Amino acid sequence: MRALLLETRALVETLSAERDALASRNERLHHLLLKLKRRQFGAKSERLPEGQLLFAFEEIEATLAGNAAEAGKVSPTLRENQARRRREGRGRLPAHLPRIEEVLAPETTACPCCQGPLVKIGVDTAERLDVIPAQFRVLVTRRPKLACRACPGVVLQAPAPARLIEGGVPTEATVAHVMVSRYADHLPLYRQAQILARQGIEIGREVLADWTGTGALEFVPVVRRMREILLTSARLFADETTMPVLDPGRGKTKKGYAWAIARDDLPWGGADPPAVVFHYAPGRGAEHAKALLAGYRGILHCDGYGAYKALAASHDGITLAFCWSHVRREFIELAKGKSAPIAQETLQRIAALYAIEAEVRGKPPDIRRATRQERSRPLADGLFTWLTTQLARLPGGSPTAEAIRYALNHREGLVRFLDNGRIELDTNTVERAIRAICLSRKNALFASGDDGGARWAAVASLVETCKLNGVDPQRYITDVLTRLVNGWPNSRIDELMPWNWAAADKS
Repeated sequence: MRALLLETRALVETLSAERDALASRNERLHHLLLKLKRRQFGAKSERLPEGQLLFAFEEIEATLAGNAAEAGKVSPTLRENQARRRREGRGRLPAHLPRIEEVLAPETTACPCCQGPLVKIGVDTAERLDVIPAQFRVLVTRRPKLACRACPGVVLQAPAPARLIEGGVPTEATVAHVMVSRYADHLPLYRQAQILARQGIEIGREVLADWTGTGALEFVPVVRRMREILLTSARLFADETTMPVLDPGRGKTKKGYAWAIARDDLPWGGADPPAVVFHYAPGRGAEHAKALLAGYRGILHCDGYGAYKALAASHDGITLAFCWSHVRREFIELAKGKSAPIAQETLQRIAALYAIEAEVRGKPPDIRRATRQERSRPLADGLFTWLTTQLARLPGGSPTAEAIRYALNHREGLVRFLDNGRIELDTNTVERAIRAICLSRKNALFASGDDGGARWAAVASLVETCKLNGVDPQRYITDVLTRLVNGWPNSRIDELMPWNWAAADKS
């Protein structure tokens, strides 16, 4: 009986272990199945994309406006009420826009009763926003030749102005328009060629590509200097994303990467202007992170990718601050199945941290640090203690256990924000900047090779930094191209940084 009992107990333990293994495997497969279904049939992001949500609102508002307009046609009173509400709700049009005045006077200035002259007692003024579609014009430069009748061989003529495209037809503003349309508005060159053709301008995609490449080459020293300035910052954000490029030898595309470093001290009232620099690399290995951040000393906000850990391990001056958004992302995937109470509880605890951050955003570093020490630290410590307890109860191979281990393994870098009011909770700063690369990637599909990837990264650096500093990329690129073509000295390259250019432009 004793032997039979021992044998039965061993069998029960074996069956229990197999059951736990099957349960863990089943949970993992179920999680993967839900993820695949969402990626194939549903939204790919962790929330409804803002663009899709706004599009739905736009369509609803347009329908309501159409119904109101139709009702106004049959009811003068309703039409007048609608007009009054529009007048009350609209703001004044910007003062810098040119005003084209049109005076509508009565056909006669004589009184209809006594035929006496009428005098002006007031005026009603109304402003409406008008638009002139993009106009292309031809600039004709004439350089007269002057000769002396008495002195043979004497001919005077003004020198020809410098041109970005020697022997070509575009001005610097035209090249800037093509570059901004391509890298800021995400219009591939073939679409731009179609737009030009509608106005009777037959310029092929290959010509536009020549203009773009020539213009981007001029900006190389500006982007190089911008990177040098960013590397002197005490805090940087870093991330990377794919950038498909043509592989000429194979006739296919290969996977390149746009590495990004960004700076934004506005959340704690810092004086340094925001900026982002993209760097193209043919791979995602640690050597590319080391090349981009060579010589950097400071705090690096990043995700848990091993390349950044290897960089910090080989450079004593780099301290990593990990991203809470990446921790949250895995639990969001788990919580979508609505059968993961641990994931839901974790998300609620992380949300409490973000709620505190929303309150201290924009406040001085010392206030941010004091608030974090008082309110955020107990929440963070409690979260990690709770996660450790939950991990001990879960099968080791379950998706929930993997998500918990990621958080616990990066705890040191995740809690670093508690002791420094200048550290952010996540890397959303650089992720927002990378979205422009993703939009261009979706529309243009691929770059023309490694050189195309580098060109893409350089121009995107300027465009996105202009956006961060409230600078119009069209005006900036036009002006800077003109200065560079006319021999702008390298010793004054700092004046061409978007933030310095904006300050000079306002003055």
